[in-house]
Formats: sequence, structure tokens, C-alpha cells
Amino acid sequence: MNPEIMEGITGILITTVIGLVIVTFFYFRSKERQLMIEKGLTPEQIAELFKSKRNPYTWLKLGVIIIGAGLGIGLGVIAAQADLNEGLIPLSIITLTGVGFVAAFFVSRKFEKEDEKSGKSLN
Repeated sequence: MNPEIMEGITGILITTVIGLVIVTFFYFRSKERQLMIEKGLTPEQIAELFKSKRNPYTWLKLGVIIIGAGLGIGLGVIAAQADLNEGLIPLSIITLTGVGFVAAFFVSRKFEKEDEKSGKSLN
């Protein structure tokens, strides 16, 4: 197939998938709230329920993961410029992203345990 056609199809597919994910998110969030209202919850109770679901360490976890992915990409680029084996690029990206996930888990767990000891609630 012509590469220009494939580029156009790829762009359309990516846009469509992203659009479907966003629409689906809002649709199910709306359905969830409608069910809560039908069960008789007040708007204040619904707001309190959603507030209690939040984890204060979500951004910390995401940051650690992104740092791991960034280091993996950086090492992959350095390996490519040094004309090392091309297999090192995906290996470093995937491995350091995985290390980022593991580090995020342990860092988050450490902070959550400290919160439990000090009596703070995550909710």
C-alpha cells in the first residue's frame, strides 16, 4: 500500500480511538451518577463518595513511572548513537519503565504506611 494512504488511515484510527475512549468515559460516569441518584443519594453524598475514592499518591506514582520511561528512552537513544545493538533500545525502554512501576509501588506504599502511622486517612 501507498505510505501516504497508510499515514492518513493511521491518523484517522488514532483520532477515532481516542474519541471513543473519551466518549465512553463520560458515558459511564454519567450512568454511574444516574444510578446513584436513582438509589436516593443526595448530591452531597455523591460528592463525598467521589472524594473518598481519590488516592493522594496517584501523581507521585505517575511521576516515578514517567521518570523510568524517560531514562529508558534516554539510554536507548544513547545506545543508538553509540551504534550498539538495536535490541538495547526497546530493552532499556521497557525495563526502566517496569522499574518505574515497581519503584512507584514501593514509594507509594511507604507513604501510605507513614500516613497510617500518623493517623492520617487517605480519604
